[in-house]
Amino acid sequence: MCISKVTRIDELYMPQTNGEISASIMQNWTKQAIECYEINSDCSKCSLSAGNYSFVCQMPKIVKALLKVYGEPVYEQNLKQA
Repeated sequence: MCISKVTRIDELYMPQTNGEISASIMQNWTKQAIECYEINSDCSKCSLSAGNYSFVCQMPKIVKALLKVYGEPVYEQNLKQA
């Protein structure tokens, strides 16, 4: 008899980062981060929400961290890099 651990579905799609934000995503404002900032983290207005992705969005948390580190996005500079 094989007994396996049953994982709740919401646990499968939560990032396994212990609440920490990856340093790689905190290097600059991305096009998606700017969109999230512009819509005030309102997921109902997000272009990604139409994609029916199976993950819990972390972008509002990332936007708060980017604001703290870099301040508001500088549009011309960031849109060229995105």
